[in-house]
Amino acid sequence: MASSVHGYDAGWVNAHATFYGGSDASGTMGGACGYGNLYSQGYGTNTAALSTALFNNGLSCGACFEIRCQSDGAWCLPGAIVVTATNFCPPNNALPNNAGGWCNPPLHHFDLSQPIFQRIAHYKAGVVPVSYRRVPCKRRGGIRFTINGHSYFNLVLVTNVGGAGDVHSVAVKGSRTRWQQMSRNWGQNWQSNNLLNGQALSFKVTASDGRIVVSNNVAPASWSFGQTFTGRQFR
Repeated sequence: MASSVHGYDAGWVNAHATFYGGSDASGTMGGACGYGNLYSQGYGTNTAALSTALFNNGLSCGACFEIRCQSDGAWCLPGAIVVTATNFCPPNNALPNNAGGWCNPPLHHFDLSQPIFQRIAHYKAGVVPVSYRRVPCKRRGGIRFTINGHSYFNLVLVTNVGGAGDVHSVAVKGSRTRWQQMSRNWGQNWQSNNLLNGQALSFKVTASDGRIVVSNNVAPASWSFGQTFTGRQFR
């Protein structure tokens, strides 16, 4: 991915924005990052689906972008918004890039939740030119680890990540094991095929900027599938 997508000091980049999900953003729930209910996860309506050029096959999930409408006085509103990447905007190769195929490669495009889109542009605009830049994510509380799956198939959803926001590596350590790298299954769901039942679990999270945070014994030995545990946060 281009450095302009990842760097905080790369300046503003031109793109376009549309909206989806309805006036209550209910249609934005779920999504290709695996976050599920965006309200309960703390992301709310400040969310965006990213085009192929930005999504990075899911590695951009959790990244934060500041976006402002530009060069369209009839449709733009003043000010800027900050959104979290929570979904994928798939290409529509049947339509041209400038008439409906907004998320086609190589376009940089944000399909925003309707409420947040209407903070920077009028509803009737439909699609507007914007500029964006990567910004650090500000989160309340620690990184959350939701453990799903079953024995020998541990699927851990990592959410509420501050700093860079997008996780590029996760390792897990049981109280009777060494550190083991997890593989990314999809979105921000990370997988381990080791037997971890009955062990206290620690997690090591590496973000796209290379920073690492370790949450020791964040899940007690009595953990069970379906539970969520809160660890340390990037500062």
